[in-house]
Amino acid sequence: METLTIIYLFYTFITLYFLFLFSLTFVQNRKQIDSYPKPKKTYSLSIVIPCFNAEKDIGNTITNLLKSDYKGLKKIIVVDDCSTDNSYKIMKEYAKKYPLVMAVQTPKNTGNAAGAKNYGARFAKTELIGFTDDDSIPQPDAISKMVGFFNDPKVGAVTSRVLVYNREKFISKLQSIEYKLIAFTRKMLGFLDAIYVTNGPLSIYTKKAFDDVGGFDESNLTEDIEITWHFVKKGYKVHMSIPAKVYTLVPDNFKAWYKQRIRWNVGGLQTTSKYKKTLLKCGMLGKFILPFFTISWVLGLFGLSILIYRFSNSMAMRYLSTKYSIEAQTAVLTLNDFNFSPSILFFFGIAILIMSITYNAIALIYSKEKDFKRNGLFNIFAYMFFYLLAYPLILITSLYKFLRGYNTW
Repeated sequence: METLTIIYLFYTFITLYFLFLFSLTFVQNRKQIDSYPKPKKTYSLSIVIPCFNAEKDIGNTITNLLKSDYKGLKKIIVVDDCSTDNSYKIMKEYAKKYPLVMAVQTPKNTGNAAGAKNYGARFAKTELIGFTDDDSIPQPDAISKMVGFFNDPKVGAVTSRVLVYNREKFISKLQSIEYKLIAFTRKMLGFLDAIYVTNGPLSIYTKKAFDDVGGFDESNLTEDIEITWHFVKKGYKVHMSIPAKVYTLVPDNFKAWYKQRIRWNVGGLQTTSKYKKTLLKCGMLGKFILPFFTISWVLGLFGLSILIYRFSNSMAMRYLSTKYSIEAQTAVLTLNDFNFSPSILFFFGIAILIMSITYNAIALIYSKEKDFKRNGLFNIFAYMFFYLLAYPLILITSLYKFLRGYNTW
């Protein structure tokens, strides 16, 4: 058996395994997806907003947090990371008008969100500490639908469901689909105690647990992934509340999208490298999260490439082995030369396609965001068969940059 066939079979087995695992998890827990515990007490909470050159968005983010229906919100700490626009001025105006808002500025630009987050955390004196990005829009009831999970003293972090706010452009619409699928899958991972990231748009931690892990890693490009792995390593539980919605602005052009995905993937590689010694140790971190994260990354890099190679190679071989020749002055190719005899590998590929479509359909239906209206079906098709084709290139570039020590926000 040739090497590529073995790799393809491995890719097929792992892909089908995870699709089956998530599908089974959904069937077993479908009635609990939208549930969330009511808080037994009013936990005091501070929310930190790291900000850099966000004069167009920071006011909207603060305004939406002020609309929160959670009575335990004691302070909104807005941290300006030495912006060069009017962000800090806007923040101070809000702080002057609303006692709940505190505007602070870092002594010097930290160069990343983690530094600004850690600086803001110094001013939090509450039981819980949350973080939201400067371009995020938490819904008024989002926090109330998250804090109940802290009734369990073993819970160290709770994250929300992120949805796309700006859906006008085609690439934004595809990201909207992606974010819904990510949220649904993350909830399935939550049922397995295997959530691997507490997102930047809105996540809440116990202040005790946050201090226990030393805050965010300022050398990591995806501090939200790294801190989650640190929480799990320390033995804290991490939950996700699907009903807790927060909207975020996503890149609306290819260049910005590509840059963001490179940063995400380089950060993921940084985290994987940092925690590689936990493999098969440290509970779910080493026994599921690290293997799942690593295997998903490798499959994304090689799986599609192998599939394309096998198809192209098959077509080339059929061309070269045709019984016709130019010298004989006969057709080089006829339709009969492309008769395809299905192999077991072909049926495995069809199985992956069917299960993927089914799983994605379930996830989008449960998102309750009406993605099937108007051009929705076309967008879903474009996402599955074209949008994802860019990922092998992103992963290859990310790996190269990681090996070269890339660490630019």
